[in-house]
Amino acid sequence: MFANTEASKNATLEDDIKLMVEWLAHELDALQGKNILFTGGAGFLGYEFIHLLTSIGAHDGRAPVNLTIYDNFSRGRKEWLVSIAKKENIELVDHDISKQLPDNCPRFDYIIHAASIASPTYYRLNPIETIDANVNGLRYLLEYAKRRFLAKDPILGMLFFSTSEIYGDPSPDSIPTPETYRGNVSCTGPRACYDESKRLGETLCVNFSQKFNVPVKIVRPFNNYGPGLELNDGRLLPDLFTNVLENRDIELLSDGKATRTFCYISDAITGYVKALVGGKRGEPYNIGSDKPEISILDLAHSVMKIAKKLTEYNGEVIFKKSDDPAYLVDNPNRRCPDLQKARCDLNYKAKVSLELGLKKALIWHLDCQS
Repeated sequence: MFANTEASKNATLEDDIKLMVEWLAHELDALQGKNILFTGGAGFLGYEFIHLLTSIGAHDGRAPVNLTIYDNFSRGRKEWLVSIAKKENIELVDHDISKQLPDNCPRFDYIIHAASIASPTYYRLNPIETIDANVNGLRYLLEYAKRRFLAKDPILGMLFFSTSEIYGDPSPDSIPTPETYRGNVSCTGPRACYDESKRLGETLCVNFSQKFNVPVKIVRPFNNYGPGLELNDGRLLPDLFTNVLENRDIELLSDGKATRTFCYISDAITGYVKALVGGKRGEPYNIGSDKPEISILDLAHSVMKIAKKLTEYNGEVIFKKSDDPAYLVDNPNRRCPDLQKARCDLNYKAKVSLELGLKKALIWHLDCQS
């Protein structure tokens, strides 16, 4: 089915890392030689983020970081992560972040809390576990940072991954949505375990910041995609790519009228690192792309066109109905971030176009299949 692609998955990753290193010169200087904890390393965000962190000191004259990675491997041990953990200064620990931190954990300078269940498919199947990671796991990390503050040995920075889902379904006059928007969120709906636990997580961060000077920063991702996002994840783009890879029609389980912006993973991680190092303590930051705001139907057609350029794909876009009666419950009509705060505080800007990002993501998936 597939014609030869112009890049391998390794080349795609290497290109992304190269761009991030160029954009993050100041921030990587700050991270060099530091002890960093990354929770949820086996997840989507971990793939390029961890490769970026382990690239520090490889060829750039910086001191390498000492990286500890926690994951409970609930969705299996990733081959790439096991391989990268063989490097010097990297420790991979089988740990469920919803439990107390290990007694022998090292002294950390930076903490990146990305351990969470982010796919609606999976957090609806595991609502309690989702809440535990977003609330209890975060609390253990904040308590660690608090102890360090009280011991007059404060950590240098902490990052909490919240979500754009905390806004719920914003009113039209709040699109693009600023960080000050308070949200239109159900506390009892099928998405509530994720949305509300992230909202409580933000409240914890703000209060630990105010009371104990914990230098925690909050990021609200807007529809990240790209290498590392598995096809069985259950989110929209992996589903569309799966249709392409199986040479089936691209199936939409809605009318396709809802609109979103999508942010390629290297752009997103650039924002996250900038927030970790340079963000204001206790502050939330939207991280994503603010254009184009595209309908799900138009996105599906874009994926179809790119697939036909890269491969022998011959499918079309079709509409079907989900077997899950709650599939579209509480699904927002529009999602688009106001990025003014990130621009001003972090000098953040997404640079990868949607067309290029979709192409890079599909090439990576194609090469994973070969």
